[in-house]
Amino acid sequence: MHDEPNPAPARDLDVDAFATAIETFSRFYARLPVPEKLSFTALSVLDTLTCHDGPLRLTDLTRSEQVSQPGITQLVARLERDGLVERRPDPSDGRAVLVRITEAGRRAGRTRHEARTRHLTPLVDRLSGAQRRALADALPALTRLAELGREHH
Repeated sequence: MHDEPNPAPARDLDVDAFATAIETFSRFYARLPVPEKLSFTALSVLDTLTCHDGPLRLTDLTRSEQVSQPGITQLVARLERDGLVERRPDPSDGRAVLVRITEAGRRAGRTRHEARTRHLTPLVDRLSGAQRRALADALPALTRLAELGREHH
């Protein structure tokens, strides 16, 4: 169950400050050491394929990842070469290609997540109890914000 949209939202959140904090954290988070070196776009494609129920067309990935058709084609070819995705002709349209994540691709995502969790844990431990509670309290809102963003695109 999600909160109903507020028809006249109070500006009880400085959205500019929020965006700045998210951008600052995102830059830090993206640079955490990880065992597998994959580009942000490659990870985004793997995440999109993980979250989607079934394979996606290359054209769908082009839209979702905001990458050119030649760019996504090259990226998917590299991911396929590395065993992280599989490409198959679309049975409903012989001109189209379907892309599906492999177990190795899922494992790469899990490994990256686990490595980041290991690096974050000692940093989170250094926060005050109130700061940790504030982060915990923000998790449902951040998750919902991401859902709204996915629905919007």
